[in-house]
Amino acid sequence: MPPLRVGLIGVGKHGLRYARHIRDDLGGDVHLVALARRDRAKAQALAEEFRCRAYTDYRELIAAPDVEAVIVVVPPTLHREVIGAAAAARKATLVEKPAAVSLAVGRELLSVVRRAGVPVMVAQTLRYNAVVNVIRDALPSIGAIHSVRLSQRFEPSSLAWLDDPAISGGGMTLHTGVHMFDLLRFLTGLEALRVDCEMSSVVTRLTEDNFSATIRMRGDTALASVVGSRATHSRTGSIELAGERGQLIGDHVLRTAYRVEGTTMTQLALPPTAMTVRDVVRDFAAALRSGRPMPVSLEDGLRNVAMADACYRAAAEKRAVEVEQVDP
Repeated sequence: MPPLRVGLIGVGKHGLRYARHIRDDLGGDVHLVALARRDRAKAQALAEEFRCRAYTDYRELIAAPDVEAVIVVVPPTLHREVIGAAAAARKATLVEKPAAVSLAVGRELLSVVRRAGVPVMVAQTLRYNAVVNVIRDALPSIGAIHSVRLSQRFEPSSLAWLDDPAISGGGMTLHTGVHMFDLLRFLTGLEALRVDCEMSSVVTRLTEDNFSATIRMRGDTALASVVGSRATHSRTGSIELAGERGQLIGDHVLRTAYRVEGTTMTQLALPPTAMTVRDVVRDFAAALRSGRPMPVSLEDGLRNVAMADACYRAAAEKRAVEVEQVDP
C-alpha cells in the first residue's frame, strides 16, 4: 500500500516536529505533499526543505486532490474553522490537543464532523510515552486504584501567543492540563465526576500558568490531584497511583518508573524513549488505512476539554463543579 499523502496545516515550532518525523521516520507510511503557513516566504522556504508544495491559504491545501488527510497544528481557536473545512471536504484529520477551546465549541465541531462522517484523531501524545505505558501495563499488580496524583512542571514558554486568550483560548489548564486529564482517564479507565480548582499567574499576565485541581472520579471511590506549573526553570512529569495492593510511581519526563509494596521499591524496566509525535502520526495513518476507529477519538479529546472547562468554572466560582459529559 502506498504511503498516506498528507497536508500539514501549521508549521511553527511544534508543526515542524510533525514535518521532520514524516520526512525522516515515516517515509514508508506517510508522505508530506503540502504544507500551509500564512507567511508566504516562510512557507516557500519550508516547502523547499521538505520537498512539498506551499500554501498560504489552508483551504486550498485541503481542496488539493492529492491530499488524502490533513494534520492540524494551529492554535486551538482555529480548530473549529480548519477542521470544519476539512470535514466539508471529506478529509480525515489529525489535530493537536486541546481538541477545542471549550466544550461548547467542541460540541459544535463534533456535530460537524459526525454529519460529514469523517474520522478525526486528537494527538494526545502522552499516551505514547514509554513510562506511561510501562506503568499502565503494571496496573494489575496494585489492584483497584483509589488515589492518583499527577503533575507537570516546566519552564515559561517563549511563545507569546500562549498568553493571548484571543489566540490561545486559555492558559496552562487548557494547553497542558488536557495532557494530564487524558492521562488520568487513560490510566484509571474512569471519567471525571466533579472538580475543584485554584489558579494563579506567576509569569504570565493574561492567562494562568499555575493551577491545582482536585478531581473525584466516577464510581465515587477514586480521588485525583492534578497540578501544573509553567513558571519554573526545571521540568518534571510526576505520576503516582495508589491501589489496594501497592503503588506505582514514576516520571514521564525524567524516565523513572517503580512499583512500591510496603517500603520496598522495585524499578520497572523501561524500553527506549518513544518518539511520541512519530507514533501518533503512524497510528493515525494505520487506522485510516485499515478502517479501524481512531486510537484517540474527537470525543475522547473533548472529554479532556470538559475537565479543563470544569476547572475554569470551579476557579471562577470558588467551589467544586460537576464535569459535563460528552455523548459517545
